[in-house]
Amino acid sequence: MPAPGAESGRGGAEPKTSRGGGKSSDSPRPSGAEGRIFPPGLYVTATPIGNAADISLRALNVLRQCDAIVAEDTRVTSRLLAIHGISRPLLTYNDHNAPAMRPKLLEKLKSGARLALVSDAGTPLVSDPGHKLVKEARAAGIAVHPVPGASAVLAALIASGLPSDRFFFAGFLPAKSGQRQTVLEKLRTIPSSLIFFESAQRLKDSLTEMAGVLGAREAAVARELTKLHEEIVVAPLPELAEHYGASGPPKGEITIVVAPPEEERPAGAARIDSLLEQALSSMSVSAAVRLVAEATGAARRSVYLRALELKGTPPGNESED
Repeated sequence: MPAPGAESGRGGAEPKTSRGGGKSSDSPRPSGAEGRIFPPGLYVTATPIGNAADISLRALNVLRQCDAIVAEDTRVTSRLLAIHGISRPLLTYNDHNAPAMRPKLLEKLKSGARLALVSDAGTPLVSDPGHKLVKEARAAGIAVHPVPGASAVLAALIASGLPSDRFFFAGFLPAKSGQRQTVLEKLRTIPSSLIFFESAQRLKDSLTEMAGVLGAREAAVARELTKLHEEIVVAPLPELAEHYGASGPPKGEITIVVAPPEEERPAGAARIDSLLEQALSSMSVSAAVRLVAEATGAARRSVYLRALELKGTPPGNESED
């Protein structure tokens, strides 16, 4: 899946075809069981999201033996191929040229070509134009083969420590504030963890609006996943909004994971309220929440949300005093 701010593809020449139809004139020969030529069709191939070593043996085999690689940005894909010593014809397929390029790719597939579809990073079809190509290929009776691998969605989810039994991928939120809030309202009651992609420049605003609509849910901001400067920050949404508002836009690709909505208040809620009221009379919200959560064993995010309710403070507007 492409990271926020990924480069747009351009260039890329079509491969020469042989008289037999479809296949490139320099298709490699099989080399043993693992190197055998595979059936014709479209191979939706996941590539690393940062660390070049995060690519499967099967994906490497597909990339080495396909007739051409259909890339979102040939410059990005060329760098990955160079690392693994692979040289194959590259075709560009992205938001800009998809309507004109799709029929050409379908013709190649119909003639028996083996095409590997890749995105700049991660699993194709997740926030990129590959969906229409796969849909039309299947409608034309062309075999579509998934070659799974790296995904920023799953990488962020499993490292966040948030509930992973059910999750909803919401992609990028709209750029405009009003539209973002409308989308968040629709997502508010979904009983699963929510996963978003976001740009660095909009991160603070999106986190603030998430806090206002979704409440003080625990959340994680994961950036530069699998790379040298990988960072995963976990805290209630209001704290994350405050943190990135103060520190400014971070560098790198960003994935946000937000915990599911709270269920019914657990037994012992009255005791939590009593302890919170006492603590809030003499200390800040964060200190009171920490103290009560440790004393009761309750989830910190639920104690935090209740503390804001008791103070009558909307999420995102609380003071540390």
